[in-house]
Amino acid sequence: MSEVKLTAETRTEFGKGAARRIRRDNKVPGVLYGHGSDPLHLTFPGHDLLLALRTPNVLISLDIDGKTSELAIPKSVQRDPLKGFLEHVDLQLVQRGEQVTVEIPVQTEGELAPGGNLLEHVLNALPVEAEATHIPEAVTVSVEGLAAGASVLAKDIALPKGVTLAVEEDTVVLQVLAAQVEEAAEGAEGEEAAEA
Repeated sequence: MSEVKLTAETRTEFGKGAARRIRRDNKVPGVLYGHGSDPLHLTFPGHDLLLALRTPNVLISLDIDGKTSELAIPKSVQRDPLKGFLEHVDLQLVQRGEQVTVEIPVQTEGELAPGGNLLEHVLNALPVEAEATHIPEAVTVSVEGLAAGASVLAKDIALPKGVTLAVEEDTVVLQVLAAQVEEAAEGAEGEEAAEA
Protein backbone atom coordinates (compact mmCIF):
# COMPACT_ATOMS: atom_id res chain seq x y z
CA MET A 1 0.00 0.00 0.00
CA SER A 2 1.30 3.40 -0.94
CA GLU A 3 1.65 6.32 1.43
CA VAL A 4 0.89 9.81 0.11
CA LYS A 5 2.22 12.97 1.75
CA LEU A 6 -0.10 15.98 1.92
CA THR A 7 0.15 19.35 3.56
CA ALA A 8 -2.87 20.69 5.42
CA GLU A 9 -3.73 23.92 7.20
CA THR A 10 -6.03 24.29 10.17
CA ARG A 11 -9.10 26.39 9.41
CA THR A 12 -11.05 28.70 11.66
CA GLU A 13 -13.90 29.68 9.33
CA PHE A 14 -16.92 27.40 9.09
CA GLY A 15 -20.21 27.29 7.18
CA LYS A 16 -21.23 27.34 3.53
CA GLY A 17 -19.70 30.72 2.74
CA ALA A 18 -16.33 29.77 4.16
CA ALA A 19 -16.42 26.41 2.34
CA ARG A 20 -17.16 28.15 -0.96
CA ARG A 21 -14.24 30.54 -0.45
CA ILE A 22 -11.94 27.59 0.29
CA ARG A 23 -13.07 25.79 -2.88
CA ARG A 24 -12.60 28.95 -4.97
CA ASP A 25 -8.93 28.86 -3.90
CA ASN A 26 -8.69 25.28 -5.29
CA LYS A 27 -8.64 23.83 -1.80
CA VAL A 28 -10.92 21.32 -0.06
CA PRO A 29 -12.35 21.65 3.47
CA GLY A 30 -12.12 18.56 5.65
CA VAL A 31 -12.15 17.11 9.14
CA LEU A 32 -9.60 14.86 10.83
CA TYR A 33 -10.92 12.79 13.73
CA GLY A 34 -10.22 9.67 15.75
CA HIS A 35 -8.45 8.25 18.82
CA GLY A 36 -10.73 10.23 21.14
CA SER A 37 -9.26 13.57 20.12
CA ASP A 38 -11.32 16.61 19.20
CA PRO A 39 -12.10 16.87 15.47
CA LEU A 40 -9.55 19.01 13.67
CA HIS A 41 -10.92 21.19 10.85
CA LEU A 42 -8.45 21.39 7.98
CA THR A 43 -7.97 22.72 4.46
CA PHE A 44 -6.26 20.51 1.87
CA PRO A 45 -4.75 21.35 -1.54
CA GLY A 46 -7.50 20.31 -3.99
CA HIS A 47 -5.46 18.81 -6.82
CA ASP A 48 -3.09 16.87 -4.55
CA LEU A 49 -6.00 15.47 -2.54
CA LEU A 50 -7.87 14.48 -5.71
CA LEU A 51 -4.82 12.55 -6.95
CA ALA A 52 -4.35 10.87 -3.56
CA LEU A 53 -7.98 9.72 -3.40
CA ARG A 54 -7.72 7.86 -6.72
CA THR A 55 -6.35 4.96 -4.67
CA PRO A 56 -9.02 3.39 -2.44
CA ASN A 57 -8.17 3.46 1.28
CA VAL A 58 -4.98 5.42 0.62
CA LEU A 59 -2.73 6.04 3.63
CA ILE A 60 -2.19 9.78 3.92
CA SER A 61 0.75 11.27 5.82
CA LEU A 62 -0.41 14.74 6.85
CA ASP A 63 1.88 17.67 7.56
CA ILE A 64 -0.40 20.02 9.51
CA ASP A 65 0.73 23.66 9.57
CA GLY A 66 4.33 22.43 9.31
CA LYS A 67 4.23 21.46 12.99
CA THR A 68 2.62 18.05 13.42
CA SER A 69 2.58 14.92 11.33
CA GLU A 70 -0.34 12.48 11.39
CA LEU A 71 -1.35 9.32 9.50
CA ALA A 72 -4.94 9.09 8.25
CA ILE A 73 -7.21 7.17 5.90
CA PRO A 74 -10.26 8.58 4.05
CA LYS A 75 -13.59 7.77 5.68
CA SER A 76 -16.04 9.93 3.75
CA VAL A 77 -15.58 11.84 0.50
CA GLN A 78 -18.23 14.22 -0.84
CA ARG A 79 -18.11 15.16 -4.51
CA ASP A 80 -20.18 17.55 -6.59
CA PRO A 81 -22.79 15.30 -8.26
CA LEU A 82 -22.48 17.03 -11.64
CA LYS A 83 -18.91 18.23 -11.97
CA GLY A 84 -17.24 15.63 -9.76
CA PHE A 85 -14.92 18.01 -7.88
CA LEU A 86 -14.26 17.39 -4.19
CA GLU A 87 -16.53 19.27 -1.80
CA HIS A 88 -15.47 17.85 1.58
CA VAL A 89 -13.44 14.99 3.02
CA ASP A 90 -13.43 13.25 6.40
CA LEU A 91 -10.20 11.54 7.43
CA GLN A 92 -9.69 9.10 10.29
CA LEU A 93 -6.51 9.14 12.35
CA VAL A 94 -4.60 5.86 12.37
CA GLN A 95 -1.36 4.60 13.88
CA ARG A 96 1.16 2.14 12.51
CA GLY A 97 0.23 -1.34 13.69
CA GLU A 98 -3.39 -0.38 14.42
CA GLN A 99 -6.19 -2.58 13.04
CA VAL A 100 -8.82 -0.65 11.05
CA THR A 101 -12.07 -1.68 9.37
CA VAL A 102 -12.32 -0.60 5.73
CA GLU A 103 -14.10 -1.63 2.54
CA ILE A 104 -11.91 -2.85 -0.32
CA PRO A 105 -13.13 -3.07 -3.94
CA VAL A 106 -14.03 -6.49 -5.34
CA GLN A 107 -12.64 -7.15 -8.83
CA THR A 108 -13.43 -10.17 -11.00
CA GLU A 109 -11.47 -12.13 -13.57
CA GLY A 110 -12.41 -14.95 -15.94
CA GLU A 111 -15.43 -15.79 -18.08
CA LEU A 112 -18.78 -17.12 -16.89
CA ALA A 113 -20.13 -20.41 -18.24
CA PRO A 114 -21.67 -20.10 -21.73
CA GLY A 115 -25.37 -19.32 -21.96
CA GLY A 116 -25.81 -15.58 -21.54
CA ASN A 117 -25.41 -15.56 -17.75
CA LEU A 118 -25.17 -12.28 -15.87
CA LEU A 119 -22.81 -11.53 -12.97
CA GLU A 120 -24.34 -9.49 -10.16
CA HIS A 121 -22.09 -7.71 -7.67
CA VAL A 122 -24.12 -7.96 -4.45
CA LEU A 123 -21.21 -6.22 -2.69
CA ASN A 124 -19.00 -3.90 -4.73
CA ALA A 125 -16.66 -3.58 -1.75
CA LEU A 126 -15.80 -6.16 0.90
CA PRO A 127 -15.63 -5.01 4.57
CA VAL A 128 -12.35 -6.23 6.07
CA GLU A 129 -10.11 -5.57 9.03
CA ALA A 130 -6.45 -4.90 8.28
CA GLU A 131 -3.39 -3.21 9.71
CA ALA A 132 -3.56 0.51 8.86
CA THR A 133 -0.34 0.53 6.83
CA HIS A 134 -1.10 -2.74 4.98
CA ILE A 135 -4.59 -2.26 3.57
CA PRO A 136 -4.96 -4.11 0.25
CA GLU A 137 -6.07 -1.97 -2.71
CA ALA A 138 -8.57 -4.62 -3.89
CA VAL A 139 -9.39 -8.34 -3.89
CA THR A 140 -9.68 -10.32 -7.12
CA VAL A 141 -12.19 -13.15 -7.47
CA SER A 142 -12.15 -15.72 -10.28
CA VAL A 143 -15.60 -16.29 -11.82
CA GLU A 144 -14.24 -18.69 -14.46
CA GLY A 145 -16.92 -21.19 -15.54
CA LEU A 146 -19.55 -20.18 -12.96
CA ALA A 147 -23.08 -21.01 -14.16
CA ALA A 148 -26.50 -19.56 -13.33
CA GLY A 149 -27.37 -20.04 -9.67
CA ALA A 150 -23.73 -20.05 -8.50
CA SER A 151 -22.62 -17.55 -5.88
CA VAL A 152 -19.39 -16.49 -4.24
CA LEU A 153 -19.53 -16.06 -0.46
CA ALA A 154 -17.26 -13.82 1.60
CA LYS A 155 -15.53 -16.89 3.09
CA ASP A 156 -14.65 -18.09 -0.46
CA ILE A 157 -12.50 -15.04 -1.18
CA ALA A 158 -8.77 -15.43 -0.59
CA LEU A 159 -7.54 -12.51 1.51
CA PRO A 160 -3.93 -11.37 1.89
CA LYS A 161 -2.05 -12.34 5.06
CA GLY A 162 -3.10 -10.26 8.08
CA VAL A 163 -6.49 -9.31 6.57
CA THR A 164 -9.72 -10.72 8.06
CA LEU A 165 -13.37 -10.44 7.13
CA ALA A 166 -15.45 -7.76 8.87
CA VAL A 167 -18.70 -9.29 7.59
CA GLU A 168 -20.48 -12.63 8.13
CA GLU A 169 -18.72 -15.49 6.31
CA ASP A 170 -21.97 -16.53 4.56
CA THR A 171 -22.56 -13.09 3.05
CA VAL A 172 -23.10 -13.31 -0.73
CA VAL A 173 -20.58 -11.12 -2.57
CA LEU A 174 -21.21 -12.20 -6.19
CA GLN A 175 -23.95 -14.27 -7.80
CA VAL A 176 -24.61 -15.52 -11.31
CA LEU A 177 -28.08 -14.95 -12.75
CA ALA A 178 -29.64 -16.58 -15.79
CA ALA A 179 -30.44 -14.19 -18.60
CA GLN A 180 -34.18 -13.47 -18.62
CA VAL A 181 -34.55 -11.88 -22.04
CA GLU A 182 -35.43 -15.16 -23.76
CA GLU A 183 -38.07 -16.07 -21.16
CA ALA A 184 -39.79 -12.71 -21.63
CA ALA A 185 -39.81 -13.19 -25.43
CA GLU A 186 -41.25 -16.72 -25.10
CA GLY A 187 -43.93 -15.42 -22.71
CA ALA A 188 -44.96 -12.73 -25.24
CA GLU A 189 -45.24 -15.35 -28.02
CA GLY A 190 -47.41 -17.50 -25.76
CA GLU A 191 -49.73 -14.56 -25.06
CA GLU A 192 -50.10 -13.82 -28.80
CA ALA A 193 -50.96 -17.45 -29.48
CA ALA A 194 -53.57 -17.42 -26.69
CA GLU A 195 -55.17 -14.25 -28.11
CA ALA A 196 -55.43 -15.83 -31.61
